[in-house]
Amino acid sequence: MIFETIAVGPLGTNCFILGCEETKEGVVVDPGADAERIITVVARHGLRVKCVINTHGHFDHVGGNRRLVEATGAELFIHGDDVPMLSRASDVAAMYGLASDNSPQPQRLLEDGMAITFGRHTLQVLHTPGHTPGGCSLYLPAEDLVITGDTLFADGVGRTDFPGSSHEALMTSIKGKLFVLPDATRAWPGHGPATTIGHEKRYNPYVTL
Repeated sequence: MIFETIAVGPLGTNCFILGCEETKEGVVVDPGADAERIITVVARHGLRVKCVINTHGHFDHVGGNRRLVEATGAELFIHGDDVPMLSRASDVAAMYGLASDNSPQPQRLLEDGMAITFGRHTLQVLHTPGHTPGGCSLYLPAEDLVITGDTLFADGVGRTDFPGSSHEALMTSIKGKLFVLPDATRAWPGHGPATTIGHEKRYNPYVTL
């Protein structure tokens, strides 16, 4: 499987490019900014982007949606609870002295347990609210890999001081959806370095089992 991550935008959001080596069908996860850089990586791998997926609706994860969708013709996926954020990305970014494009509306809504295929690979959607109501993680069992968005970080967890956030929901998501995955599962967060589920279960100072 093709798997590449690049940090985009002023907040260093991890954008993921996944693709099937056989069929060259791919997906882009969290194109938060720097759309032209992402498009260059997609072209280098020769991928046809089937869908753009947002793990959640914050501006630093959705700012490149419009350009990616326009350039590739891909469908946009996000959980229904975070759809209202898409049209406010520019205004929210401006509150922090930053710039972001508003996102177009999604063609499909993510749901817990939903399967998204690209070529010979399948992503399983895990609804992991807490950081946002519609936060989702994306699990690839065959690759021992999970993209956790801003739910779980290496030795950290997502902020829950935003409107609509919930610390209780975040802990439930982490313990009930992520920490039940195999310890060897590589976890790729929305910001910062990768980690493993096993490491976070043992050493994450923000989660008590």
